[in-house]
Amino acid sequence: MDVTRLLDGLNEPQREAVAAPSGNSLVIAGAGSGKTRVLVHRVAWLIEAEGVSPHGVLAVTFTNKAAAEMRQRIEELLDLSVRTMWVGTFHGLAHRFLRMHWAEARLPQNFQILDADDQLRLVKRVMRTLDIDEQKWPARQAVWFINAQKDEGKRAHEVPVGDDLFQITHKKIYENYEALCEQGGLVDFAELLLRSHELWLTDAGLLAHYQQRFHNILVDEFQDTNAIQYAWLRVLAGQSANVMAVGDDDQSIYGWRGAKIENIQRFSQDFANTTSIRLEQNYRSTGTVLKAANALIGNNFDRLGKELWTAGEQGDPIRVYSAYNDLDEARFIAQRAQEWITAGGSAADIAILYRSNAQSRVLEEAMLRAQIPYRIYGGQRFFERAEIKNALAYMRLLYDRHSDTAFERVVNTPPRGIGEKTIEAVRSIARGRSVSLWQASKDAIADGDLAARARDKISVFLGLIDDMDAAAKAMSLHELADHCIDASGLMEYHGRERGERGLARKENLEELVSACRQFSGELVFPAPADEESDTSMLAEFLDSVALDAGERQADGGPALQMMTLHSAKGLEFPLVFLSGMEEGLFPHRMSAQEPGRIEEERRLCYVGITRAMQNLYFTHAETRRMHGTDAYNRPSRFLQEIPKDLMEEVRLGGSVQRHSGGSARVSSSGLMDEAAVGLRMGQRVLHAKFGEGVVVQAEGSGERARVQVNFAQAGAKWLMMGYANLETLD
Repeated sequence: MDVTRLLDGLNEPQREAVAAPSGNSLVIAGAGSGKTRVLVHRVAWLIEAEGVSPHGVLAVTFTNKAAAEMRQRIEELLDLSVRTMWVGTFHGLAHRFLRMHWAEARLPQNFQILDADDQLRLVKRVMRTLDIDEQKWPARQAVWFINAQKDEGKRAHEVPVGDDLFQITHKKIYENYEALCEQGGLVDFAELLLRSHELWLTDAGLLAHYQQRFHNILVDEFQDTNAIQYAWLRVLAGQSANVMAVGDDDQSIYGWRGAKIENIQRFSQDFANTTSIRLEQNYRSTGTVLKAANALIGNNFDRLGKELWTAGEQGDPIRVYSAYNDLDEARFIAQRAQEWITAGGSAADIAILYRSNAQSRVLEEAMLRAQIPYRIYGGQRFFERAEIKNALAYMRLLYDRHSDTAFERVVNTPPRGIGEKTIEAVRSIARGRSVSLWQASKDAIADGDLAARARDKISVFLGLIDDMDAAAKAMSLHELADHCIDASGLMEYHGRERGERGLARKENLEELVSACRQFSGELVFPAPADEESDTSMLAEFLDSVALDAGERQADGGPALQMMTLHSAKGLEFPLVFLSGMEEGLFPHRMSAQEPGRIEEERRLCYVGITRAMQNLYFTHAETRRMHGTDAYNRPSRFLQEIPKDLMEEVRLGGSVQRHSGGSARVSSSGLMDEAAVGLRMGQRVLHAKFGEGVVVQAEGSGERARVQVNFAQAGAKWLMMGYANLETLD
């Protein structure tokens, strides 16, 4: 058989990697450089050209989907079944190993794998046994702690504690959890690798068998390996295996979940006589996009180094839009997306990328208004997220005590010791008397139908809701939302989750307050006697959210994709928007607090840029509602690190209007009838209470028109034109 066919269609560095002689090799594969093709052809080359048995090859990928794709492509290339080959994820291969050697690993033959929900339930059980208050020590945080220790290769007895109460408490949970797992023959995901690694170290005969078998090891996405994965690999490889590590240090973006960029950086030191091969020809993006990516990432230190290039076209410049605020930004993105679709493109060609999940709300609303079908890739829509539904349930109970769905959702969230047995007892009373759960709870307390402890816990919850309601009587909608989030303990509860997930939940709750403020419009005018009250404003908001949740977008058809930058890795789109390019948002404000985080944020931006195939937009806003207040952020430093000749500033139609306060962009898509209202965007105005300001946004026409004015002293305010009595200054 002619093995040279396996090299057909490959460029020179790809051919070098595929046909590399025996030994260790590090393939630094840039974005869009065809690394999957190289891996598949390398496996085929080993089997067909080198005569290696398929059973002697071990290939590691990071997702089950990637593993399935690799197996399929190898089978197509070689026209043989590779079902028995060891191709899979680290966890999948470790699981296969433990199933074969359960006795040596001190496991029952039918050991059970715990998924994430199973593990959380078991940790909660441990905490109840130890009488640890979950409101103070969230179970999800304990799960994170246990998995993080296992990913570092540490058993419970190896965890240092000192006088740190956090470490002491979680070590105790880990110890008891570990004992319970041993007793029940239970294995969580992190345990799969740790247990198999320990087996390598304790059973020399077994290790020798697998070292002799797997002389050829290939690992994809090497920059994403954590401590235990790297240790597992090094022990298995020993001194004789040929290891090919494929990855890109410039795309290492998962440090927050344990990935160590040092693993790929030190590969050449830990694996003898390593040959380094760089795949730098990009088959995805235009020359302009690649030049921008190269310039940006060049600001990072300790890189292995590479320069992406393309034989294709240079393409259009990168467009940069400076918005007044986040609403203007979202409107601009929606308009440009609509133009793409109108010109014959597909909605599926478009991706909107953002640093924080909380950014999606305003963008989602803009897509709904523009009737552009969209999907949240790898996540939930804003109002479907657990922490948002929790907060809305509290708000619903303040408006309507007899909402059973709201009652059930938050009666024990955050945890307050009200178990399922108590809730079922209340349900039974409610069914028997045909009353709401709220009323059933009150009746059960009055009639003594619950055990004393359960009665006390339910009483505390009912009292909390009544107290929250009493305090909220004079509050505006956004103040009420903020009050519910704080007084309920939700912010503290979700905020105790460590890592990116906890941070995202906090930011989403803060964004809910912004959503309420936007909904009520911050109307600054005396309400006529027949105007609706704040209470009905709450009802309107809750109804609006329910209707929004009912807007089922893109069930089946092509849809615009919205996602975090972390979710975008490995994907590509003809049209990409990188939104929120502002200091404090991207790079994230938390990145300044830890060494190396700015570099990881820059790698994240690099990943975002290299998702674009044809057209790329950067957008940022002069003012953005963040954490309940208006933030005036500077444009991201990342914009300054890209050569100016690669970018051009764009406007949403219209022109630049000059005034003494600077410049403001006039949006042709604004809904204000400027002739009827007598104001334009960028207009300087005077208000009797707030002083001088600049019109930055407008909606509606005539007396029902609203304008948002950025006041020098009072900040941004929405005003109803019929009541504001604004005086124009220029």
